[in-house]
Amino acid sequence: MDQTSPPKDPTCRAARSRGEPGVFDTARTAFVWLVTGPHPVALDGRTVHGLPPRLVPLDEVGKLTVAKGCPQATRDAVWTALVTRSRAEGGTWTVACVGLALPVLLPVAAKLTNRFRGDVHDIHAAVLTGFLEALPHVDLTRPAILVRLRWAAYRAGHRALREALDAAAPVADLGARAPGPERAGGHPDFLLLAAVEAGVLTAAEAALIGDTRFGELSLADAAQARGQTYKATQQARHRAERKLADYLNDNDWEPHRKGRRSGASTPDKSRRPVSPRAPKSGVGDRGTRLPARPRPSRSTSEPGAVQEASSCD
Repeated sequence: MDQTSPPKDPTCRAARSRGEPGVFDTARTAFVWLVTGPHPVALDGRTVHGLPPRLVPLDEVGKLTVAKGCPQATRDAVWTALVTRSRAEGGTWTVACVGLALPVLLPVAAKLTNRFRGDVHDIHAAVLTGFLEALPHVDLTRPAILVRLRWAAYRAGHRALREALDAAAPVADLGARAPGPERAGGHPDFLLLAAVEAGVLTAAEAALIGDTRFGELSLADAAQARGQTYKATQQARHRAERKLADYLNDNDWEPHRKGRRSGASTPDKSRRPVSPRAPKSGVGDRGTRLPARPRPSRSTSEPGAVQEASSCD
């Protein structure tokens, strides 16, 4: 069994430079202790669909579930077993859940603090807290368990980031307006969360767009998680994306539009039609098309318009 520790956490660089370990450093160290020695903590693969029929150490479980070829059903079976043990026994199995979730929690923390100049500890702690608070409540009968836990962690971290930026605004002369997506360089998750807070999208609609466009959940798995057909989920995502496009268009959030010259006049926003095939905005990194200039409308739900991501949490 490979006893090497996980790769270094890039989200904690600032904390380490001040000699202060972060919450993810602590979580990683605790997880390594669980899988070190002659009797590592393990799952009984005979009771978990998709695992080898033997005791499988947790670090091996982690490698199996992050592999690209791992079926979604196996990942959900593993997380059902982990969360069930955490709810019943706490302690070791809660640490195990955190350790095995680090591959999704670290990118969340890095994304949120990428441009944040203050102390990142509180935001990292909020991400971890959001994950832990979701463990007792996440629905284990629905697919994509880790995806939903990740989304809960992201929402908690984003709230902490907004609070930190709001508190710093008078000093940093950021203005009275709450920090919006444009301050994050138009990152899609910030745009989606802003749309939820504005009442434009529901949390479920934002999760559908975020996890299938920018995350690693396939639309087919999302359909199964929603208890819908593939076509119905595809249409639901398209309707949500059109609402998001209208919202961005009305608020003129197009930070990466090319060709906009300083001082150039902006067309009347009320007269600009929405076109899903327009040039990329800050949200378009994984195939989403949002409005910029009038073009003939073409639905993102048409065959071949988007190549779905592989089914991974």
